[in-house]
Amino acid sequence: MRLIAAAGCVALIVACTPEDDSRPWLGDIRELPSPGDPGSRYPHLAIAPDDTLIMSWLQPLGDGSHELRFARWQGSGWSAASVVASGGDWFINWADFPSVVPGPDGGLIAHWLQQRPEHVYSYDVRMSVSRDSGRTWSSPLTPHDDGTATEHGFVTLLAQQEGFLAVWLDGRHTTGSHDHGHEEGGAMTLRSVGIDVAGRPSGDGTELDARVCDCCQTDAAVTREGPVVVYRDRSPDEIRDVAVMRRTPSGWSEPRLVHEDGWHMPACPVNGPAIDAIGSEVAVAWFTAPDRPRVRLAFSSDAGRSFSAPVEVAAGRVAGRVDVALLGDGRAVVSWLEETPAGAEIRVQAFTRSGVAGRAVTVARSGANRSSGFPQMIRAGDRLLFAWTDASEPLRLRTAIAELR
Repeated sequence: MRLIAAAGCVALIVACTPEDDSRPWLGDIRELPSPGDPGSRYPHLAIAPDDTLIMSWLQPLGDGSHELRFARWQGSGWSAASVVASGGDWFINWADFPSVVPGPDGGLIAHWLQQRPEHVYSYDVRMSVSRDSGRTWSSPLTPHDDGTATEHGFVTLLAQQEGFLAVWLDGRHTTGSHDHGHEEGGAMTLRSVGIDVAGRPSGDGTELDARVCDCCQTDAAVTREGPVVVYRDRSPDEIRDVAVMRRTPSGWSEPRLVHEDGWHMPACPVNGPAIDAIGSEVAVAWFTAPDRPRVRLAFSSDAGRSFSAPVEVAAGRVAGRVDVALLGDGRAVVSWLEETPAGAEIRVQAFTRSGVAGRAVTVARSGANRSSGFPQMIRAGDRLLFAWTDASEPLRLRTAIAELR
């Protein structure tokens, strides 16, 4: 597959800095044919324990409505696109986007956001499950039944042996306004609920944290001991550091900071953390700016109970929008968006607990504007898959692959 280097296209290049370890850790990045049509945007990547890998995205239609589409990774390329659902009343947002996640025995779960009439920033989470690999889907369900005209979103879906776990930001205690700095009502909360393979939620769910950042993405991973959820917390003093919670046999643990950055931020930065796990090993990457913008990475060897001092991934002109992939040899690969004089770039770099494990690689030139969304990265065996939104007109879903070394 040729590398793209033409004007107006995404250029796939490699970059390194003098302080980088020069050992090769990633092969050439090759762009893949995209299953998305012109206008496709905001991809999401997810993999099941049986290595089923799904990419989903939003596809605008000519009448102003949207479809949630997905494709399967087939080892060397993507399958044709399939449609989960469509609607003209969806809440479409660059940072709060839908997903399709594979589960046990060929099951799938999908979510999207449905806007409430006459309420610009009030919307509900809608979900559907498939038991036949996406050929048919259940009637849509809503995992929350509070009925408030407030925000519900930033969903993470996670496969479990008995079905799925859903985690989301829930605004039932807020006024429903879009003031993410100082609510007149209560705070945004973090909630979770289990959903079985037939699409039935186990009640209205559980409140995990009563005060969290209003519009930063959540993420979750399964360790040997159970799920670990990562999100941006929010203290009464407006400290917005990243926290984790673990589900144990006796219930959910208390929130614990991954690291005490001490980032005082009076409004939501719209920049959530990312997590990956293998067995009891966990890696969390996040954006913070206590003094200047930074991307950090921390490791855990005890399923998220405790974390190492953070590794400094990048600092300065970084826009965050991170992702992380943990490798079987203990390394973690972090992706982030970094601004340069020539425009923003999607960069990736490998790290160990002690620091750099390979030079920084630029996956693609991108943009820091909202239309570029949040780039995605996932490990597929001995390769890394990337997906992002090309912000040139028209928007277009793009994907690439590279061999790990």
